[in-house]
Amino acid sequence: MQKIKSLMARQGLKSPQESMADMSPVENFRIPSKEELREMREQPIDPQAEQEIIDSIEEVYFSSDSFDMVQHELEKLPPDLNLQEIEEYRDKLKRQQSAVSKKVADLILEKQPSYVKELERVTSLQTNLQLAAVICTNARRQLSFSKEGFTEASLGLLANQRRRQLLTGLLKSLRTIKTLQRTDVRLSEMLEEEDYPGAIQLCLECQKAASTFKHYSCISELNSKLQDTLEQIEEQLDVALSKTCKHFDVSHYTKVQLAYTLLGKTQTAMDQLHMHFTQAIHNTVFQVVLGYVELCAGNADTKFQKMQYKDLCTHITTDSYIPCLTDLCKALWEVMLSYHRTMQWHEEQDKEEAASPDPEGSSEDGSDEAVVGRTYVKKKLEHGLSRIWQDVQLKVKAYLLGTDMSNFKYDDFIVVLDVISRLMQVGEEFCGSRSEVLQESIKRQSVNYFKNYHRTRLEELRMFLENETWELCPVKSNFSIAQLHEFKFMGQCRSPSVSPSRQASSITSPTEVSLFLQGGNPFEMQIDSKEEETEDVLASNGYESDELEKNVYQDYDSDSDVAEELKQDYVDEQTGDVPVKSVSRETLRSRKRSDYNLNKTNAPILTNTTLNVIRLVGKYMQMMSILQPIAFDVIHCVSQLFDYYLYAVYTFFGRNDMPVTSQSAAPQGKEQGAARQAPPVYWYESSGLGLISSRLRTTLNRIQESLIDMEPSGESMGPHGPPEERREKVPSPHLSQMVVLTSSGTLYGLAQRVVATESLVFLAEQFDFLQSHLDAMMPSAKKPFLQQFYSQTVSTASELRKPIYWIVAARAIDYEQMLLLMAGVKWDIKEIMSQHNVYVDVLLKEFEQFNKRLSEVSRQVRIPLSVSNVLWEHCIRLANRTLVEGYANVKKCSNEGRALMQLDFQQFLTKLERLTDLRPIPDKEFVETYIKAYYLTENDMEQFIKNHREYSMKQLANLVNVCLGSHINKKARQKLLAAIDDIDRPKR
Repeated sequence: MQKIKSLMARQGLKSPQESMADMSPVENFRIPSKEELREMREQPIDPQAEQEIIDSIEEVYFSSDSFDMVQHELEKLPPDLNLQEIEEYRDKLKRQQSAVSKKVADLILEKQPSYVKELERVTSLQTNLQLAAVICTNARRQLSFSKEGFTEASLGLLANQRRRQLLTGLLKSLRTIKTLQRTDVRLSEMLEEEDYPGAIQLCLECQKAASTFKHYSCISELNSKLQDTLEQIEEQLDVALSKTCKHFDVSHYTKVQLAYTLLGKTQTAMDQLHMHFTQAIHNTVFQVVLGYVELCAGNADTKFQKMQYKDLCTHITTDSYIPCLTDLCKALWEVMLSYHRTMQWHEEQDKEEAASPDPEGSSEDGSDEAVVGRTYVKKKLEHGLSRIWQDVQLKVKAYLLGTDMSNFKYDDFIVVLDVISRLMQVGEEFCGSRSEVLQESIKRQSVNYFKNYHRTRLEELRMFLENETWELCPVKSNFSIAQLHEFKFMGQCRSPSVSPSRQASSITSPTEVSLFLQGGNPFEMQIDSKEEETEDVLASNGYESDELEKNVYQDYDSDSDVAEELKQDYVDEQTGDVPVKSVSRETLRSRKRSDYNLNKTNAPILTNTTLNVIRLVGKYMQMMSILQPIAFDVIHCVSQLFDYYLYAVYTFFGRNDMPVTSQSAAPQGKEQGAARQAPPVYWYESSGLGLISSRLRTTLNRIQESLIDMEPSGESMGPHGPPEERREKVPSPHLSQMVVLTSSGTLYGLAQRVVATESLVFLAEQFDFLQSHLDAMMPSAKKPFLQQFYSQTVSTASELRKPIYWIVAARAIDYEQMLLLMAGVKWDIKEIMSQHNVYVDVLLKEFEQFNKRLSEVSRQVRIPLSVSNVLWEHCIRLANRTLVEGYANVKKCSNEGRALMQLDFQQFLTKLERLTDLRPIPDKEFVETYIKAYYLTENDMEQFIKNHREYSMKQLANLVNVCLGSHINKKARQKLLAAIDDIDRPKR
């Protein structure tokens, strides 16, 4: 096949199909001639055979005009060509072609009569059309002649007149339209000038004019444009209305309201205004918090902008918390101030409209509508007050609860409370709200913060107490807690719900000025700076000046510890006479009162720890004054501070007041090794010296049970730490090893005991001073707790002096030595003696030595008169009871011996009165009564035993055995001894 095609190509022959394409359409599809048709008809016809030949033609020949039959037949040739088969196949194709041609010729002949008939009809139609054209031409020629002669001349004049009238009206309309089109520029200018009422008035007039010419297409577009402009004005008016939410301007708001009045949308404007205020609150707080969060993040991360406000608040850092809160309240204040001024504007408008009635006498319908509109606006604004404040509270609440403030510094937390307090005051003035949402959220944070804060402060107090050396903290003589900046708030007479910004006005004038009328932002006032809070309470080395310190020591070192006789002799030897400036007895007594008072100005005795406790109380009270709901919790914690301080002083210096029994706690174990032991326990019990009162003992037991954790730190510890009840307790403090209480040279730590005890008394005095302030802050239902705290705890502070100073008095004098010396005295003498016994001189020497050491201690710390009186009282009582005990040890005694006892005691009293100004001498009657009992008869002795139960059984028995032994019989003696035993039995 390929060989045949290549051969045809070399010979330049065309395929039959290409040859057919080169022929003209006439040549390609010619109609058979008559001769051919005749030949075809003459050929024998077998219709069935002819149809079979046509049916044998392949379908592909009838498919499309683009069918290439030559290509098709060539492709059908087999690879091996056979000439005979090819010729047979060619004859078959010729027969098929002949059958088709014959069929076509038959069809042509069959339709030829119809073709001839139709051709004749076409020829007839063409002739008729030519005739009609001639008729129309003649008719047009005749009409043209008529028009020229009659219509144009007469009707032309009428048409021109009408056209003139139309053009005149059109010119007028065009001028109006031109004016309307120019108003667009003027409207834009008025909008830029924010003249919204003028713009709306002009636009409405233009719309009214445009409705007259609405039949013009340009006016239709202009009217649509004016409507769009009016809508644009409303949009800009809405934007202008939203601006008043942050910065209210009277003239601006007046224009906006007048514009809405022209539009007839006053109520709609009020609805929109409240929506804008709500949106303004949200946008304002979000932008403020977002600014601080992004500033602290320090990067350009935009993820914060997609956060919710509540989540955003959790990303505020501790350092930026207070500045952000302040700015937040400042921004919210501006919004509320704008709302308040909006209400004022409407109130003033209502007053003006009520005062100036319409002179033209407006219709009743219009008047009623205006009244309804004003009523709606008023109610809407009043209802919006609580709604706006509620939104403000919720936003601030989310901010407050978004950060854990338990680890804030105290001053920072106070600032937070103060800011919220100011905000609550703003809310109270804004809508009369009690701000329950804010109170609940700040109370939750405050309770959480205060629990952690108080627990930490108690631990710090324990650390301070355990490291306290009980040295005097030098303060000025005029020291007052009001000088500490923690108590500055008390000078403002501040109520719990009133912020500092309001205090000045509340004090200076009886009528308070509203925050919304004062001008300025109440949150602009900053907390007093630290520089302004610097305190000047410490003195130089405990003295007001160096000169005063020098004078004090000069006065003290002169002759304060020299007996009166020696002073007088010294003067006589030098001058031969009493000098003019001799020291009188009253002067000596006056000086004795100040012997133990180095600072003549009586500066308070307190330690650094005491000062810290006082400051802490001030901080607690400051928190109470700002946040009333947690006042009871705070006062309870204040009481715990005092309880723990009192318990520590007692534990350190007052628990081991009976060393012989050795039952006390370990911290006083050091005292048991002292060189000098205390008097026997029975003196302690019988005398009542140093005994803790039942009220004080109850208080100490209560403190130990409720506040002191007596268990070791490792015990009772579960997997989650100590139980809640132990978590609220504090371990018992231990005395610092730097404090030595066993040295006789320091009077067994007298200086430290004085500082500790008197600092506690001073602390109690400050609590008494603060009682009225605490009572004012305390809820009424909880006031019994405060009264009980003062009556059972604060008032017992001074009672600790007895057990603490008794330890010093019991060891400062060697009472055992005196008993031994008295045991060596012979009392059954026969002569009345004029010379007292040696033990009296020894005892007086002990008292002089005590006085000297007391003076040495006073160089370190001022010893108040009350303290020196307690010390002297203890020592004298113990000495007098030692005398009675010594007299009770006598085996034999005569009347002369009894007189010697009286002589010894009188000598002791005479010399003792020169050493102390304590009057009367304690237990003087106790000794004198016992000595005089030696002279009693049997009957008197029995009555004496019943009336004088202050004496011990041994002492009373000695009176019976020694004094009456030689005067009464054995039966009478047994009777008296039985009476003594009956008295002593209930004690056992």
